[in-house]
Amino acid sequence: MPQGAWTSTSHFTENAVSLSRDGHWLFFNSNRPGGFGEIDIWASYRQDVHDGFGWQTPVNLGPGVNTAGFDAGASYFENEEGGAPLLFFGRGVSFATQGTTTDIWVAELLPDGTFGNARPVPELNSPQGDQRPSIRFDGLEIFFYSNRPGSTVDASGNATTDIWVATRKDVRDAWDAPVNLGSVVNTGAADFNPHISGDGLTLYFASSRPGGCGGFDIYMTTRAKLKGERLSG
Repeated sequence: MPQGAWTSTSHFTENAVSLSRDGHWLFFNSNRPGGFGEIDIWASYRQDVHDGFGWQTPVNLGPGVNTAGFDAGASYFENEEGGAPLLFFGRGVSFATQGTTTDIWVAELLPDGTFGNARPVPELNSPQGDQRPSIRFDGLEIFFYSNRPGSTVDASGNATTDIWVATRKDVRDAWDAPVNLGSVVNTGAADFNPHISGDGLTLYFASSRPGGCGGFDIYMTTRAKLKGERLSG
């Protein structure tokens, strides 16, 4: 950031940034050269979490995660009870059809430092678009956005993207059926790209709702305590 001005990372798309809870890993989407498809997930590591410019050259997460289509919106989960670290993300045929083809997948980090072949998370997915998961630090709650049945409809009666949540009692359990976060969070506009804070008490998301400053604005909502009984980390 020379003289207070942000510098461009590259001439390609880089977005949907997500940090690991320990602050060492940064995951993001990109269509830069060296990938496997239209949009891939990349990662960068820094040794010092207090060094904002200490990021190493990003690496593509490989064919276990990335395909010839659309792979994006990663959320990294690691704790002692969860076993091997996991990467949750959205996968679809293409960016253009993400509203109908994207599902949530998960890949396990292998001992050699690469990710194994990803698998879908069926209890979170629907025939509509389900993507941009954000998992709570203890692995018992996961947020994502979807236009599945039960989502808010716009003035024309078409389903918009809403933020949904699913919970489980143990990190080894399957997820319970997803629940719409309701009118406190969702509107008849597009509400999407949720991110749960490190302490699990603040949810950030984007929305095109009226009253903002532009086409899409960042919003936040808070809660006083966590949902669920077993906490770790």
